[in-house]
Amino acid sequence: MKKVILSAFAILFFGTLLQAQAPLTKDYSKIDLTGRAADHLMFQFGSDSWTGKPDSVKTSGFSRHFNMYFMYDFPMKKNPHYSVAVGIGVGSSNIFLDPHTYVDVKSTSTTLPFHHLDSTANHFSKEKLTTMYLQAPVELRYYTDPAHPNSSWKAAVGVKIGTLLKGYSKAKNYVRQDGTSVYGSSYIEKEYNKRWFDATDVTLTGRFGYGIISLDAGYQVTGVFRDGVGPVVNKFSIGLTISGL
Repeated sequence: MKKVILSAFAILFFGTLLQAQAPLTKDYSKIDLTGRAADHLMFQFGSDSWTGKPDSVKTSGFSRHFNMYFMYDFPMKKNPHYSVAVGIGVGSSNIFLDPHTYVDVKSTSTTLPFHHLDSTANHFSKEKLTTMYLQAPVELRYYTDPAHPNSSWKAAVGVKIGTLLKGYSKAKNYVRQDGTSVYGSSYIEKEYNKRWFDATDVTLTGRFGYGIISLDAGYQVTGVFRDGVGPVVNKFSIGLTISGL
């Protein structure tokens, strides 16, 4: 699966790049870009999952991400249908675990423990692992109407490169077997520890949409966890992007 996704991104990226650099057969000098904004905010929200996770790691619920970037767009002079956009921002991922799985990020062991609790044991009703990265996205974009991008079909392929800001677990509502709260429903346990998570994030991205709305997908090439300290899993994301504000 990993090789298939990587190959699809590579074919799409280099195919688009070759089209952008192809010899000109049309005169684009009449396209007026004076009214086109060069800088935009980009918001992304959607679903996250871990690919390749072992049976010992059980997830549940709606795992999700929220990303926000400030982007700057540079149209290509030879063909303004294409542009290169660069930016900076923050991306977050929240992976929800099965209620009878407890991850101990404060452990002093050499590998991150995922404890599987008996069905009769007290447990948290909700628990998640969260990572936050400072990211620099780069995109190669295509617009059917470059002079009016907010009323144009658009597509983009790119990459995000990031560095880890935070890594932590968050659990809430510690309950008994019958579902009653031990400490009250507002009880929250949050544990911070960055040492388990890969400090560098490299994610391949793709988007397609119309106007300010697009569908996006991303595949994290670097692992979620550092080599040798956790399960070998990669993050796959799919969601919506709002851009052009």
